[in-house]
Amino acid sequence: MRFAKNDRRSRHLIGLAVAWMLAPAAALAQAVTDAELQKRANAILTLMGFAVTPDVTTGSLSLTDQTAGNPYFRQTSLSGGGTLPGRRLYLEGTLAYGRYDPDFATNDDSPASRVAVKWDSLLGTGGVGWDFPLAPHLVLRPIFNFSIGRIESEGTVTAAPPATRSPALEFLSNGRLNAYGLGGSLMLDYERYRPGKEIDVELRYSSIHLQSFDSSQAVEGEADAQTLSLWSRYRAPTGMTALERPVRYVLEYAYTRFLGDLDGTLGFTYVNSFGGGLELDSSARDVYVTRSRLMVRYKVGNNVTGWAVGLGLSF
Repeated sequence: MRFAKNDRRSRHLIGLAVAWMLAPAAALAQAVTDAELQKRANAILTLMGFAVTPDVTTGSLSLTDQTAGNPYFRQTSLSGGGTLPGRRLYLEGTLAYGRYDPDFATNDDSPASRVAVKWDSLLGTGGVGWDFPLAPHLVLRPIFNFSIGRIESEGTVTAAPPATRSPALEFLSNGRLNAYGLGGSLMLDYERYRPGKEIDVELRYSSIHLQSFDSSQAVEGEADAQTLSLWSRYRAPTGMTALERPVRYVLEYAYTRFLGDLDGTLGFTYVNSFGGGLELDSSARDVYVTRSRLMVRYKVGNNVTGWAVGLGLSF
């Protein structure tokens, strides 16, 4: 999942979450050919697509090979966003790090020809939107999104001497794939804040096309990352006070349906997230952070279950 979701009361929010999700393992060994590596290039761009927009269901993600007990895909993101105070301008941003550990084999498929590879990715995404009021507490928000990312490959290739290696093997040994993305989102945002309770509901469709550029000879890839998501949050006082302000309990539900190239890539097509936590209000003190929120979330979808712990900060 992402972080503790954006606080929409015209404040910036930054969150950090750690999640653990389990899925059936797939066979990762394959022949190291340019054609097969091209498929992997498209696949890793698709995996990066899970981090191009803020989403509590996939902002931090770990998929584990249950036969080996080791994660072969991990992703963690830091995100923030909100409407600027007194304006209709909306800004958002996400910075995501991922690690993918595929296992390749050369054409002879002998044990000595196995190539253990580590792919590290770093992706940054920004968004600029504008709020169009439709009704009291309800706005329509179109968002322009742009992304930039890089994948580094590091592997021990012993199947062939350097002089005879194919471009595919050279990429696995020490290659790179740079990518950029352009697209947009359309969001309906409902916010209703009262002293006794606060309600947030967001319905969002996002579509971003990722394309490689200035990369190693063997890899050029592209992917279409599309999602349809619903996010909701309810906050109310617990009856306790701290730092001269009420302590609130927080309930959250989110649903994401993955579309385009994300549909079924990791073995699931949708994820539900059920969350609960506490929020501490520090606005009475002369500190930069106005609210701190600790959330625990349970995730469930087709072929996948998991949990997450998230920390959200409002400024």
